[in-house]
Amino acid sequence: MKILITGNQGYVGPGVGRYLRDAHPDAQIWGYDTAFFAHALSGAVDSPERVLTGQYFGDVRDIPDYCFEGVDAVVHLAAISNDPMGNQYEAVTHDVNQAASVACAARAKAAGVKNFVFASSCSVYGFAPGGARKEGDDLAPQTAYARSKVGTERALADMDMGDMTVTCLRFATACGMSDRLRLDLVLNDFVACALSAGEITILSDGSPWRPLIDVMDMARAIDWAIERPASAGGQYLCINIGSDVWNYQVKELAEAVQAKVSGTKLSINANAQPDKRSYKVDFSLFQELAPDHQPQVTLDASIDRLIDGLSRMNFADSDFRNSPFMRLKLLESHIQAGRLSRDLEWTFGR
Repeated sequence: MKILITGNQGYVGPGVGRYLRDAHPDAQIWGYDTAFFAHALSGAVDSPERVLTGQYFGDVRDIPDYCFEGVDAVVHLAAISNDPMGNQYEAVTHDVNQAASVACAARAKAAGVKNFVFASSCSVYGFAPGGARKEGDDLAPQTAYARSKVGTERALADMDMGDMTVTCLRFATACGMSDRLRLDLVLNDFVACALSAGEITILSDGSPWRPLIDVMDMARAIDWAIERPASAGGQYLCINIGSDVWNYQVKELAEAVQAKVSGTKLSINANAQPDKRSYKVDFSLFQELAPDHQPQVTLDASIDRLIDGLSRMNFADSDFRNSPFMRLKLLESHIQAGRLSRDLEWTFGR
């Protein structure tokens, strides 16, 4: 088996590479990444790419055809990966997250790839009061990032896929320790606040709903998708990835962290305007189709791993929201240094 992982040098990619290597020890596993965050290691003792067969470097907007030669499965993680970056670079977000993703799928099909796995997001549900959302329910994307995911899903659904099976994984909000840690994610942020400042401040009233999934369980779901037969859900499948027991309100997440880090204070802005990103999600289809690849990491375990990882790094930066642990801040540092253009293209050789 030969697997190509795009965007493998981000937050999720290191765990995916390691999980797939363990699950498929004889596979050829290749990475393709533009290397915006390749140097942003967090406590890793060696390169996460050590487990790969090889690593390509390049812009996903111009991925060469040779990367797909002989590939059985493509795991497409490459994206401008959160709301702050999407809002700051909206046109680029569309180009990278949607146009390039669709082009990548077309090249995969032309090369004879059997399975194309697209990392989508439950953020497509946006503002969704009431019951847990199923895959066929209405979408209400609130941000450029979420709109790009919706656009890609719809384009892939309309594509002539030939013999290729396409799986769009609508992941719950990612969390957990990684060799390239992000702290611009809700649970990770709360743990960092508790460890560095002894206080968690929730800017909203704490009531919005967020389904979560640990990065290791994301990798588990991807392992299912790279070999999913069309008979299990259809040639094109869009599916929520997470667990019904991981539907939490933001204040519940903060309270769980507070219980783990002794002495942590919790402040909630009860007078805040309602957060327009609030949704519960139904994961029953995933449970039905992939019973052997269900999430296994509990909320407590994910918090424990974050605490252990940050403690090993001697993390104590109470101003971390202005640090490279925030992906937008790291991109901006590249731009300010002249390494990246405003279109998020490397300037080397110009």
